[in-house]
Amino acid sequence: MTNTPDLGPVPQRIAADAGQVRRLIELQFPQWTGLPVQPVANGGWDNWTFHLGAGMLVRLPSASEYALAVGKEHRWLPVLAPQLPLPIPVPLAKGEPGAGYPYSWSIYPWLDGEPASADRIADPVRFAVDLAGFLTALRSIDPADGPRPGKHNWFRGGTLRTYDGQTQNALAELDGHIDTGLARQIWENALDARWDGVESWFHGDIAEGNLLLNDGQLAAVIDFGTCGVGDPACDLAIAWTLLTAEGRQTFRERLPVGPTEWARGRGWALWKTLATYAYTLGNEKEATSARHVLREIFSEYARNG
Repeated sequence: MTNTPDLGPVPQRIAADAGQVRRLIELQFPQWTGLPVQPVANGGWDNWTFHLGAGMLVRLPSASEYALAVGKEHRWLPVLAPQLPLPIPVPLAKGEPGAGYPYSWSIYPWLDGEPASADRIADPVRFAVDLAGFLTALRSIDPADGPRPGKHNWFRGGTLRTYDGQTQNALAELDGHIDTGLARQIWENALDARWDGVESWFHGDIAEGNLLLNDGQLAAVIDFGTCGVGDPACDLAIAWTLLTAEGRQTFRERLPVGPTEWARGRGWALWKTLATYAYTLGNEKEATSARHVLREIFSEYARNG
């Protein structure tokens, strides 16, 4: 027997289109009937996302597993937002199943900005400082009654061992493409890095697409579908996937983060990167990005252990 959570089968996504969104709005929010509805470019995987007029967006979970986050977001984002130094999405309205769509869904205000990327960030160190400040504020919010790791967030904030199967499968796929021996060493180091059990709020998916920039500076943090209360090390993966070496060190110092939490954060980055690389072996652009992140993980581990 094991206490490691089971991630379950791969979610079976359903489609949603602009016509369906228009019908949902007409049925449930007639005050917004007639506003233009257009798909959002790069709207994400967990939700189908649509512009509603000039200042709102509609998010419809793409599978039943992703729909588990809707109630949590409506309960907690209004609580978190006033305590954070950057804007986050706060829902305007909660929709119910209808028009052939089977899950609860949400209407949010539109937050301006473009997704973060290395070439768009004006000052990598300042970006690291601002991101560390945001996460410090998030971690300082009272975690009492907050959502613990579970199926609503794929057990983010829980043990990394939940993702051991995916990691081992990816390593098998990548044999001959990367130094799998070093990758296994880093992964085992992360699994052995014990959490002290002090719970705090975490975002759960601090990634390029969820960090918005204005004029090259961090301006908003979006998509809290995997947020919760538990071990916040999952929020550290960005240190390897986006930050520069100098930014990474600044980020670590500003939080601050001790060696065991840092090792777990490195493990989260390694899992995600290995899984992505294994999945995109035939896609050179995606594979190149994954190789870059692995080099960052490997070189930082060689320096700091």
